[in-house]
Amino acid sequence: MKYRKLGRTGWEISEIGYGMWGMGGWTGSEDEESRRSLQRAVDLGCNFFDTAWAYGAGKSEGLLGDLVRANPDKRLYTATKIPPRNFKWPSKREYPAEVCFPPEHIEKYVLKSLKNAGLESFDLMQFHTWEDLWLQDDRWIKKMMELKDQGLFHAIGISINRWEPWNGVKAVNSGIIDAVQVIYNIFDQNPEDELFPACREQNAGIIARVPFDEGSLTGNLRMDSSWPKGDWRNTYFVPENLKSSVEHANGLKPLLPAGMSMPEMALRFILGEPAVSTIIPGMRKLRHVEMNIGTSDTGLLDPPLQKELKKHRWDREPTEWSQ
Repeated sequence: MKYRKLGRTGWEISEIGYGMWGMGGWTGSEDEESRRSLQRAVDLGCNFFDTAWAYGAGKSEGLLGDLVRANPDKRLYTATKIPPRNFKWPSKREYPAEVCFPPEHIEKYVLKSLKNAGLESFDLMQFHTWEDLWLQDDRWIKKMMELKDQGLFHAIGISINRWEPWNGVKAVNSGIIDAVQVIYNIFDQNPEDELFPACREQNAGIIARVPFDEGSLTGNLRMDSSWPKGDWRNTYFVPENLKSSVEHANGLKPLLPAGMSMPEMALRFILGEPAVSTIIPGMRKLRHVEMNIGTSDTGLLDPPLQKELKKHRWDREPTEWSQ
């Protein structure tokens, strides 16, 4: 495993981190399998784990706390997210800060998350939705600084809405934000336009999420793909999105070098961007942990392939189904 700095925090974190959404409530998740997978990741050198209160109403945070206690001799970096008070994902322009993150709500959920995990502090506390307009209301800033000074967490981050990397540039430039979490993958390259330059200038860490484009970049998505009742992917991969996703993914398959899988190519493409601090693929099974973490040891893609993949940028706009 190779390590990179998370911006100005100076933390040396694994360039392949661990996204814990799936084990919080996706269909097919089993706690014992999740625990084995998490421990295997630690054994392979992963030290950055990202969760949220919303992942099973604290269930995923509990699993993370258990992992930390099971590895007292290792420095594991913990990140979680405060849900918006209106419990609406993503945020919209018309939602003011006082509706989503009033001071009393921020404190309430920071304390809830700490209790769920059984930890004295988190390393990174993030807002689970974000609007740059909220910079006009300094009450959330004062509350976050107060809680940080109390030692309840050590850095502040934001998670940027799907396909809106521009809606976080002002936050980064404010100097308040230590890290941003943003969708970045072979298709979603638009953070390179404004967000990544701002992060480089302000020395803010970058956490790349959704590296497999919710599954299309694994190469396993098909026109007839379906999921169990209640699985959120049924509402995301509506016919319009499913068809386009499969077609775009199929366009990449001829580029695959012999012996390389689609997920490996997807992760190694992201690792080719030096501004990225860590990637957080969702991993619920041991084989996924071993495959994904192994990409760090394998290294970067050959420059000609990296350049060719740049041509597969797919700019999209948020819709009713994109969540």
